[in-house]
Amino acid sequence: MAGCGANLALDYQFLCDKNAAWGIVLETLAAAGVVATILLLLILFCLIPRTSNFNKRSIIPIQIIFLLGTLGIFGLTFAFIIRMNDQTCPTRFFLFGVLFAICFSCLLVHAFKLISLVRGQQGIGWCLMLMAVFALSMVQIIIAIIWVVIELARNGMPCNFLTNSEENYIQLNENFVYILIYVLFLMALTFLVSMVTFCGCNSNWKIHGVNIFLTMLFSICIWIVWIVMLLRGNRQLGHGHMWDDPVISIALVSNGWVFIIFYLIPEFIYLTRNPAEFPKDCAPTQPHLLRQTGGVENRVFGQDDCQDDDSGRCSPSSQPRFDSLQMKDLEDTKEFTIPRPHPVPWVQYRTHDHTLGR
Repeated sequence: MAGCGANLALDYQFLCDKNAAWGIVLETLAAAGVVATILLLLILFCLIPRTSNFNKRSIIPIQIIFLLGTLGIFGLTFAFIIRMNDQTCPTRFFLFGVLFAICFSCLLVHAFKLISLVRGQQGIGWCLMLMAVFALSMVQIIIAIIWVVIELARNGMPCNFLTNSEENYIQLNENFVYILIYVLFLMALTFLVSMVTFCGCNSNWKIHGVNIFLTMLFSICIWIVWIVMLLRGNRQLGHGHMWDDPVISIALVSNGWVFIIFYLIPEFIYLTRNPAEFPKDCAPTQPHLLRQTGGVENRVFGQDDCQDDDSGRCSPSSQPRFDSLQMKDLEDTKEFTIPRPHPVPWVQYRTHDHTLGR
């Protein structure tokens, strides 16, 4: 073992063996992921006071849990670089599904929140989101506990690289994938829900849906590759179980960095933006009196057109109400009167009668 001490146990061979460079490369990437995740966690705590948008603040607790799950994924990589033994075997079977269930549950709850936000609604609060993440993750925790207790503790399944045969490795790999069926369901559901976030009138929140969509797309691709390699590919290529641990370790590191690059970093960028930079282009989010209707606007009697500066119905900076009309002087017209009968004195009537009598 070039690069390792003479008294180092075989279990830790790949941590320092230069002849098997995959262990050194993966532990370097995993350590860098741990450092990056811790830095992002500290940055998130610093950004909390600067986040004024209520909807963004309600997602921060979910993102903290997601960061902790990502940190655990990078840390779990070392359990696969170290060879399988009685200590690392239960850790692998229990934490692998639980950590990914936590991360995918956070993404799923965030996607459901975005479905309401893109439609101009508030959606669920942070307390219900935390309860949903806890409930979704608890299912995988129960599944993992039952398998570890039944298969490893009670049935005594061999779980040591020194005593396992090729048939035992095949059975362990199949069981490892079987207990991840619920996690696969969470992945598929999150991917579908993330596509629903594209249907809405508020384009500002759709950007967050794109982050979740890309994260799940790359995660699904990674999972398909490592599952196929673990169950079929390694044996067909003639490598047997010797490539099992490298394949899963690569999947862990790759998926962890996908979480950081495609979800965490973009979310932090949008988290620090001023809410004023996001125009409200979704009609349901605006008051009823301020919504723009589909009819033709009457600019003569509009609310913004006001002539009296002292009126309480308009702002001092608004324009006069009748600016759109052209003011002109009226032309003078000729006066006329309606002919009316004039009263005749009674004496004239009497004179007229005497004249006729003669």
